[in-house]
Amino acid sequence: MAKFKAICLLMILTLLLSGCWSKRELNELAIVVGLGIDKVDNEFEITVQVVDPSEISSKQPSSGRSPVITYQSKGATVFEAIRKMTTVTARKLYFSHLQIVVLGDELAKEGISEPLDLISRDHEFRNDFDVIVAHDATAEEVLNVLTPIEKVPANKMLNSLKTSEKTWGTTQSIKIDELINTLNNKETSIVMSAIEILGDKNVGMEQMNVKRSKSPVQLKYTGLAVFKEDKLIGLLTEDESRSLGFIKDKIESTIEILACPKGGTLSTEITHSKTKIKGEFKNGAPKINVVIDVNQNVGEVECNIDLTKEKSIKYVNKKTEELIKKRIEETIKTVQQNYRVDVFGFGAALHRKNPKEWKKIKKEWLTIFQELPVKVEVHVNTQGLGTMENSLVNKSKGE
Repeated sequence: MAKFKAICLLMILTLLLSGCWSKRELNELAIVVGLGIDKVDNEFEITVQVVDPSEISSKQPSSGRSPVITYQSKGATVFEAIRKMTTVTARKLYFSHLQIVVLGDELAKEGISEPLDLISRDHEFRNDFDVIVAHDATAEEVLNVLTPIEKVPANKMLNSLKTSEKTWGTTQSIKIDELINTLNNKETSIVMSAIEILGDKNVGMEQMNVKRSKSPVQLKYTGLAVFKEDKLIGLLTEDESRSLGFIKDKIESTIEILACPKGGTLSTEITHSKTKIKGEFKNGAPKINVVIDVNQNVGEVECNIDLTKEKSIKYVNKKTEELIKKRIEETIKTVQQNYRVDVFGFGAALHRKNPKEWKKIKKEWLTIFQELPVKVEVHVNTQGLGTMENSLVNKSKGE
């Protein structure tokens, strides 16, 4: 009797177990890896980059087709445009593998809050994709460019973004949740990596762009785009973008080129950088201190300098400090005078230091920011000289 009861109980429990009622087979989905948003004639134009699985599979020979397909659709809202796209796609769009979102240049100038609303709240979108802005191009044009090595252009854009951020410092990755939080934060303004198309945009759509040893059309990151509230207002140069990276403690590694005492140049590799931003109020007036500690190695020597001597290392340290400090001070001045928005997070530092004093200046912060005194200190320590202490160039000349 007990055995019979146990069997009945198990049968009842099986009715309560969830099944795969909501499953979706791979051959029923169109996997979206890149999403572009443009504004055209008061409508949103959406471009999706969809993977062709058979063309990127390592187990199947290529048929010569493009590894990705792009689809476009327009609508009064982003949501409507995506739904209308089902009239041209053979499968339902699947956004859980989205790698990157590209915002068109014109859209960014008009404002990005509205089009970002759907992708930040829709359950089909995860929050781990990056957002970038197209420079002098539409998002559609960027997503239509085929890229070598990386068959999927969205992967190329993401990998270039990450690699440049880690080894050069002129780009900054920003996820959708961080972007939304910054938009809602009145203390700090948005910066976003900008990408441009080098070459003929129409040629970039053709297979010939990936069948040559040198691609005639390439996608290149070109510094950081500056926003005021949710509108694009300008673009920082590479040097300014790197300086911003130092201030925001985003630099993992980069290169500095110094002038040697007797002519020629010496290159160093920044291996570590740590920044502390300290805000303070003096008699109610705000000021900022930026302290940056840097470790570096000597990377390349094209001059006559004896690196075995302590005074030479001190010279290298001093020149690196002066170079980084000067560039950062120039960048701060440029942003204060030309863009007049706090992209550095100085307001947040003042808020943390003294919330009561910050509350008094909060409403006038952008006006105060333009004249804000900022003191920059850079401390550099050279740790490694490479496998050679002095220049091979000078040795070959008999010096």
